[in-house]
Amino acid sequence: MVDVDLKPVVINFTLKDHIYEVLRDSIQALDIYDSEQDLRLDERKLAEQLGISRTPIREALARLAQDGLVEILPRKGVFIHRKSLKEILEMVVTWAALESMAAHMAARLASDADLAALRKFAMTHSETAKKAELGEYSDTNIKFHQSILELSGCELLKTTADGLFMHMNAVRRRALGENNRVSRSVADHMEIIEALEARDSELASRLVREHTMRLHDHINERWTRLENLATQKKLDQANLNLSLKDGR
Repeated sequence: MVDVDLKPVVINFTLKDHIYEVLRDSIQALDIYDSEQDLRLDERKLAEQLGISRTPIREALARLAQDGLVEILPRKGVFIHRKSLKEILEMVVTWAALESMAAHMAARLASDADLAALRKFAMTHSETAKKAELGEYSDTNIKFHQSILELSGCELLKTTADGLFMHMNAVRRRALGENNRVSRSVADHMEIIEALEARDSELASRLVREHTMRLHDHINERWTRLENLATQKKLDQANLNLSLKDGR
């Protein structure tokens, strides 16, 4: 069973959303794309950790299933949902389109004070990016992109992208740890800020789109290669087992 880090809560009707959020955040903190990760959730253990009955746990899991974060399989249990490579790539493309438009609008509509705050935020975290824990920088990275969506002034752009980010946390955490992508991410962010400050909406839009599509290309190339290697390893092991069996 996968072991999520939970603390007891006192249950009442006002805390249903809190239980859902606690479970959602705990799932998102896991490295679900680690091939060794156990994706099964134990309702009983979750209830014991939170100090509540299993009924509100089931309700929260049902909401998480609607979000696409878990799968509830009859007579088998509840499992964290791991997106396919195709689904991940489609999410990145959609994200690139949404944030590209958000950057275009932010360059025209955001106040000087808002852009100054964005620069301060990016500078603060860029100075410590190499020293920070990868998970910490991953969270900061998401907040940077969420800020651009907020500065667009279009609530629907932001809420739509937030739905993608909910599934992208684990993906970004893994990808940032590959090929020194943290340093490249920091450099890209500063270029985007400069374009926003220059009020160059077309450049800001293009830089954001290219930044996100580099993530797309990285995932497509590296994860496809890793999947092929894993498949070949399984085939080699199966052939070895067959040879040993025939040799007996």
